[in-house]
Amino acid sequence: MAQNDVVISPVSGKAGLKAFVDLPWAIYANDPNWVPPLKAEIYGLLTPGKNPFFEHAEAQYFLARRGGTVTGRVSAHIDHLALKMSPEQGMGPGTGNFGMFEAMDEATAHALIATAEDWLRAKGMTRVLGPISLSIWEEPGLLIHGHDHPPTVMMGHNSPAYEAWIESAGYAHAKRLNCYEINIQKGFSPLIKRIVESGEKNPRIVVRKVDKKKFDEEAAIILHILNDAWGRNWGFVPITDSEIAFTGKKLRPIVYEDLIRIAEVDGEPVAFMMTLPDLNEALKPLNGSLFPFGWVKLLWWLRKPKLRSVRVPLMGVVQKLQSSRMASQLAFMMIEHTRRDAIANYGASRGEMGWILEDNQGMVAITKAIDAFTNKSYMIYEKRL
Repeated sequence: MAQNDVVISPVSGKAGLKAFVDLPWAIYANDPNWVPPLKAEIYGLLTPGKNPFFEHAEAQYFLARRGGTVTGRVSAHIDHLALKMSPEQGMGPGTGNFGMFEAMDEATAHALIATAEDWLRAKGMTRVLGPISLSIWEEPGLLIHGHDHPPTVMMGHNSPAYEAWIESAGYAHAKRLNCYEINIQKGFSPLIKRIVESGEKNPRIVVRKVDKKKFDEEAAIILHILNDAWGRNWGFVPITDSEIAFTGKKLRPIVYEDLIRIAEVDGEPVAFMMTLPDLNEALKPLNGSLFPFGWVKLLWWLRKPKLRSVRVPLMGVVQKLQSSRMASQLAFMMIEHTRRDAIANYGASRGEMGWILEDNQGMVAITKAIDAFTNKSYMIYEKRL
């Protein structure tokens, strides 16, 4: 497809995939807030047989060129698990996605999006949600607020121009995802402290660290709570056992026992909070490669990170407790226990929680109670085909 001298072609062969992976280095060469990802991780994400997302999904990647120069990229993909979800939860029958979106100009952006739409339409899709890269569990949404500071681990960053370009292609807001920043050195209000102390005195409640020696068992507990806790959330798609194993393998080097908590009530695991050190602080100077000496620097950092930021990407309480006072008490206890260790053991001064759905009233209330503020927002867009 060509539009205003932009030529779009499917990615094929090693050279095409390399061009697809390498493009952000050209687009963000002068952006001080972009954090180059490890290229090996991106290849793994995009490759069927390596990423178990493709056990229930299909995708096509496209490159845009003008005069032989690559000017953009996009993925068009269909998650067949998402197609089975209720439309009221955001996904559902006929919903495909675009993602991995980058463009140097608006004409390129429109040509790429139109090509992704054509591919999805040919597959029988009637609606697009995007950008989602690639799974809803990976990097959902377009950054629309917070371009002035770098993203923390596993969060996306993109040009502020993309918002207008996507909207001018006929896309409307579907759901806003917010990230909240907390000054963890400050500590919490007397009320929150009393709630935490009350829980600590309750013999029914145990908030414990994970045991990395039982990594698979702990991951299974967290997966069970996650699928239950998030089961009615907008955008939810069940995460499979193989995806948990894949993610666990990637995350294991940055899993620290004192940063991940599981809460038990009467001996039953009912809540968890995963906190990760901000690996991006170590990745940024590596420029996407562990060679020749990047792996030594990274391994040294991983031994005992000293860092500025930690991020809470996942947190959940089982549905049967979600409307109870205990749900917020468990959340405050996990936050406070992790806060103490993040400061004492890693020197952290700030935390981030997110993404959080704009209408997740319970979690939004918790962020307000701990004096957190929105520092980044991501938008998922939709369009009928």
